[in-house]
Amino acid sequence: MNSTSFTATLLCPATPGDGAPWFFVVLPREISATLPRRGRTSVAGTLNGQPFQATLEPDGQLSHWLKISDELREAAGATIGEQVTLEIAPLEQEPEPEIPADFQAALDMAPAAQAVWNDTTTLARVDWIHWIVSAKQAKTRMQRIANACDMLASGKRRVCCFDESGYYSKAFRAPQSR
Repeated sequence: MNSTSFTATLLCPATPGDGAPWFFVVLPREISATLPRRGRTSVAGTLNGQPFQATLEPDGQLSHWLKISDELREAAGATIGEQVTLEIAPLEQEPEPEIPADFQAALDMAPAAQAVWNDTTTLARVDWIHWIVSAKQAKTRMQRIANACDMLASGKRRVCCFDESGYYSKAFRAPQSR
């Protein structure tokens, strides 16, 4: 797929959480529509000419948002509230997702689930992990891990009833900006 250029406003989350400062942009819906999927999508690109590789997150509005580190923001010479120029292109092959330790431990204890997991596509694994980590409470996350192992062990290769875009379930949103 060819790269796409656009401008967006550099935002800072209202509640950035712990750790280093970070920033984000929300992609225009028409740009997201050109991407291969509404869920998490890995891209390579530039921000004000500075190269990066990242995974776009669904925003629940049929678009995506992009987390930008302070290092990338500084290298790009961008300030909060400013219009930045981005050029992005989906990666030809989605990178293998990092398996959360608690999920990997559950898979290790369920050989049938692990076998099906190993035989699924990278995109299916991205969706399984996204479904698990999107749980807002620890109890829900633990239940999703148990359900994932059960579904995988029964031969299910894709997580059912999971709206990867967040549009129908409103499970995903871009951060609120300040």
